[in-house]
Amino acid sequence: MEKKAIKAALFDLDGVVFNTEPQYTVFWGAQCREFHPELPGLEHRIKGQTLVQIYDAWFSGELADKQALITERLNHFEQQMDYDYVTGFEAFIAKLHSEGVKTAVVTSSNRPKMEAVYHKCPGFRDLFDAILTSEDFERSKPDPDCYLKAAQRFGVQPDDCVVFEDSFNGLKSGRAAGMYVVGLATTNPADAIRPYCDEVVSDFTTL
Repeated sequence: MEKKAIKAALFDLDGVVFNTEPQYTVFWGAQCREFHPELPGLEHRIKGQTLVQIYDAWFSGELADKQALITERLNHFEQQMDYDYVTGFEAFIAKLHSEGVKTAVVTSSNRPKMEAVYHKCPGFRDLFDAILTSEDFERSKPDPDCYLKAAQRFGVQPDDCVVFEDSFNGLKSGRAAGMYVVGLATTNPADAIRPYCDEVVSDFTTL
Protein backbone atom coordinates (compact mmCIF):
# COMPACT_ATOMS: atom_id res chain seq x y z
CA MET A 1 0.00 0.00 0.00
CA GLU A 2 1.30 3.46 -0.87
CA LYS A 3 2.21 5.36 2.24
CA LYS A 4 -0.56 7.73 3.33
CA ALA A 5 -1.94 9.24 6.49
CA ILE A 6 -4.27 6.90 8.33
CA LYS A 7 -7.35 8.70 9.64
CA ALA A 8 -9.02 5.88 11.61
CA ALA A 9 -7.80 2.79 13.46
CA LEU A 10 -10.45 0.09 13.94
CA PHE A 11 -9.92 -2.62 16.54
CA ASP A 12 -11.57 -5.96 17.09
CA LEU A 13 -12.02 -6.64 20.82
CA ASP A 14 -11.16 -10.17 21.92
CA GLY A 15 -7.64 -11.20 21.01
CA VAL A 16 -6.81 -7.67 19.85
CA VAL A 17 -7.59 -5.18 22.61
CA PHE A 18 -7.96 -7.80 25.33
CA ASN A 19 -6.09 -11.06 25.76
CA THR A 20 -9.32 -12.97 26.36
CA GLU A 21 -9.13 -15.74 23.75
CA PRO A 22 -7.51 -18.29 26.12
CA GLN A 23 -10.43 -17.80 28.51
CA TYR A 24 -12.99 -18.35 25.75
CA THR A 25 -11.15 -21.51 24.76
CA VAL A 26 -11.68 -22.79 28.30
CA PHE A 27 -15.39 -21.91 28.19
CA TRP A 28 -16.11 -23.40 24.79
CA GLY A 29 -13.95 -26.41 25.56
CA ALA A 30 -16.30 -27.26 28.42
CA GLN A 31 -19.42 -26.78 26.27
CA CYS A 32 -18.01 -28.81 23.39
CA ARG A 33 -16.96 -31.69 25.62
CA GLU A 34 -20.47 -31.77 27.09
CA PHE A 35 -22.48 -31.49 23.89
CA HIS A 36 -20.03 -32.66 21.21
CA PRO A 37 -17.78 -35.27 22.85
CA GLU A 38 -17.39 -36.87 19.42
CA LEU A 39 -15.55 -33.76 18.16
CA PRO A 40 -12.45 -33.25 20.34
CA GLY A 41 -10.83 -29.87 19.83
CA LEU A 42 -13.97 -28.24 18.42
CA GLU A 43 -13.34 -25.20 20.62
CA HIS A 44 -10.32 -24.37 18.44
CA ARG A 45 -12.28 -24.65 15.21
CA ILE A 46 -14.90 -22.11 16.29
CA LYS A 47 -12.42 -19.37 17.23
CA GLY A 48 -13.41 -16.00 15.80
CA GLN A 49 -16.99 -16.99 15.03
CA THR A 50 -20.00 -15.11 16.35
CA LEU A 51 -22.40 -16.75 18.77
CA VAL A 52 -25.02 -17.00 16.02
CA GLN A 53 -22.54 -18.67 13.70
CA ILE A 54 -21.53 -21.15 16.41
CA TYR A 55 -25.14 -21.98 17.20
CA ASP A 56 -26.13 -22.38 13.55
CA ALA A 57 -23.21 -24.67 12.81
CA TRP A 58 -22.93 -26.75 15.98
CA PHE A 59 -25.92 -26.23 18.27
CA SER A 60 -28.94 -26.43 15.97
CA GLY A 61 -31.33 -29.29 15.30
CA GLU A 62 -31.47 -31.61 18.29
CA LEU A 63 -29.22 -29.26 20.27
CA ALA A 64 -31.21 -26.10 19.55
CA ASP A 65 -32.91 -26.31 22.93
CA LYS A 66 -29.47 -26.05 24.60
CA GLN A 67 -28.76 -22.60 23.18
CA ALA A 68 -30.54 -20.74 25.99
CA LEU A 69 -28.56 -22.70 28.60
CA ILE A 70 -25.24 -22.03 26.86
CA THR A 71 -26.09 -18.33 26.48
CA GLU A 72 -26.88 -18.10 30.20
CA ARG A 73 -23.58 -19.80 31.02
CA LEU A 74 -21.70 -17.52 28.63
CA ASN A 75 -23.22 -14.36 30.07
CA HIS A 76 -22.22 -15.45 33.57
CA PHE A 77 -18.73 -16.40 32.37
CA GLU A 78 -18.19 -13.02 30.70
CA GLN A 79 -19.17 -11.23 33.91
CA GLN A 80 -16.34 -13.05 35.69
CA MET A 81 -13.66 -12.83 33.02
CA ASP A 82 -10.39 -10.95 33.30
CA TYR A 83 -9.96 -8.18 30.74
CA ASP A 84 -6.22 -7.64 30.41
CA TYR A 85 -4.94 -5.48 27.57
CA VAL A 86 -2.76 -7.03 24.90
CA THR A 87 0.86 -5.97 25.49
CA GLY A 88 1.55 -2.44 24.32
CA PHE A 89 -2.05 -1.59 23.47
CA GLU A 90 -2.55 1.34 25.84
CA ALA A 91 0.65 3.09 24.78
CA PHE A 92 -0.12 2.48 21.12
CA ILE A 93 -3.63 3.93 21.24
CA ALA A 94 -2.35 6.95 23.16
CA LYS A 95 0.13 7.51 20.33
CA LEU A 96 -2.68 7.32 17.77
CA HIS A 97 -4.70 9.92 19.63
CA SER A 98 -1.68 12.21 19.87
CA GLU A 99 -1.45 12.11 16.08
CA GLY A 100 -5.14 12.83 15.57
CA VAL A 101 -6.17 9.34 14.47
CA LYS A 102 -9.75 8.36 15.28
CA THR A 103 -10.17 5.04 17.08
CA ALA A 104 -13.04 2.58 17.33
CA VAL A 105 -13.81 -0.88 18.63
CA VAL A 106 -15.67 -2.95 16.05
CA THR A 107 -16.79 -6.13 17.75
CA SER A 108 -19.29 -8.94 17.34
CA SER A 109 -19.80 -8.82 21.11
CA ASN A 110 -23.19 -7.58 22.27
CA ARG A 111 -23.99 -4.73 24.63
CA PRO A 112 -24.49 -6.95 27.73
CA LYS A 113 -20.94 -8.26 27.22
CA MET A 114 -19.68 -4.69 26.86
CA GLU A 115 -21.35 -3.70 30.13
CA ALA A 116 -19.16 -6.32 31.80
CA VAL A 117 -16.12 -4.78 30.12
CA TYR A 118 -17.07 -1.28 31.28
CA HIS A 119 -17.52 -2.55 34.82
CA LYS A 120 -14.16 -4.31 34.92
CA CYS A 121 -12.29 -1.56 33.02
CA PRO A 122 -13.80 1.83 33.96
CA GLY A 123 -11.48 3.78 31.66
CA PHE A 124 -12.10 1.62 28.61
CA ARG A 125 -14.64 3.85 26.86
CA ASP A 126 -12.33 6.86 27.12
CA LEU A 127 -9.80 5.09 24.89
CA PHE A 128 -12.09 5.15 21.84
CA ASP A 129 -14.01 7.68 19.80
CA ALA A 130 -16.66 5.07 18.97
CA ILE A 131 -17.65 1.55 20.03
CA LEU A 132 -19.64 -0.55 17.57
CA THR A 133 -21.21 -3.81 18.78
CA SER A 134 -23.24 -6.55 17.13
CA GLU A 135 -26.37 -4.43 17.48
CA ASP A 136 -24.87 -1.78 15.17
CA PHE A 137 -24.55 -3.82 11.98
CA GLU A 138 -26.70 -6.20 10.01
CA ARG A 139 -24.14 -8.77 8.86
CA SER A 140 -21.36 -10.37 10.87
CA LYS A 141 -17.72 -10.85 9.95
CA PRO A 142 -16.39 -11.96 7.46
CA ASP A 143 -18.86 -9.60 5.78
CA PRO A 144 -17.31 -6.09 5.59
CA ASP A 145 -20.50 -4.39 6.83
CA CYS A 146 -19.21 -3.69 10.34
CA TYR A 147 -15.98 -2.03 9.21
CA LEU A 148 -17.68 -0.04 6.46
CA LYS A 149 -20.14 1.29 9.04
CA ALA A 150 -17.24 2.31 11.28
CA ALA A 151 -15.68 4.26 8.41
CA GLN A 152 -19.03 5.93 7.77
CA ARG A 153 -19.28 6.84 11.46
CA PHE A 154 -16.07 8.84 11.11
CA GLY A 155 -16.85 10.18 7.64
CA VAL A 156 -13.71 8.64 6.12
CA GLN A 157 -13.01 6.38 3.17
CA PRO A 158 -12.14 2.68 3.64
CA ASP A 159 -8.59 3.22 2.42
CA ASP A 160 -8.16 5.84 5.16
CA CYS A 161 -8.57 3.08 7.76
CA VAL A 162 -6.40 0.39 9.32
CA VAL A 163 -8.00 -2.69 10.85
CA PHE A 164 -6.49 -4.71 13.71
CA GLU A 165 -7.76 -8.29 13.84
CA ASP A 166 -6.79 -11.73 15.08
CA SER A 167 -9.43 -14.12 13.71
CA PHE A 168 -9.76 -15.39 10.15
CA ASN A 169 -13.29 -14.00 9.83
CA GLY A 170 -12.18 -10.62 11.13
CA LEU A 171 -9.18 -10.44 8.84
CA LYS A 172 -11.34 -11.33 5.85
CA SER A 173 -13.84 -8.66 6.90
CA GLY A 174 -11.21 -5.93 7.01
CA ARG A 175 -9.77 -6.95 3.69
CA ALA A 176 -13.22 -7.13 2.06
CA ALA A 177 -13.83 -3.58 3.32
CA GLY A 178 -10.79 -2.40 1.35
CA MET A 179 -8.83 -1.41 4.44
CA TYR A 180 -5.20 -1.95 5.46
CA VAL A 181 -5.21 -5.02 7.71
CA VAL A 182 -2.82 -5.75 10.57
CA GLY A 183 -3.08 -9.28 11.93
CA LEU A 184 -2.25 -10.03 15.55
CA ALA A 185 -0.87 -13.51 16.12
CA THR A 186 -2.51 -13.75 19.53
CA THR A 187 -5.10 -16.38 18.62
CA ASN A 188 -3.77 -18.09 15.50
CA PRO A 189 -0.17 -18.69 14.34
CA ALA A 190 1.46 -15.91 12.33
CA ASP A 191 1.97 -18.12 9.28
CA ALA A 192 -1.72 -19.09 9.29
CA ILE A 193 -3.05 -15.53 9.25
CA ARG A 194 -0.37 -13.98 7.03
CA PRO A 195 -2.26 -14.60 3.74
CA TYR A 196 -5.23 -12.60 5.06
CA CYS A 197 -3.48 -9.39 6.10
CA ASP A 198 -0.96 -6.79 5.06
CA GLU A 199 1.33 -7.29 8.03
CA VAL A 200 1.52 -9.52 11.10
CA VAL A 201 2.59 -8.57 14.62
CA SER A 202 2.72 -10.45 17.90
CA ASP A 203 1.49 -7.47 19.94
CA PHE A 204 1.47 -3.67 19.83
CA THR A 205 5.05 -3.13 20.97
CA THR A 206 6.45 -3.71 17.47
CA LEU A 207 4.25 -1.16 15.69
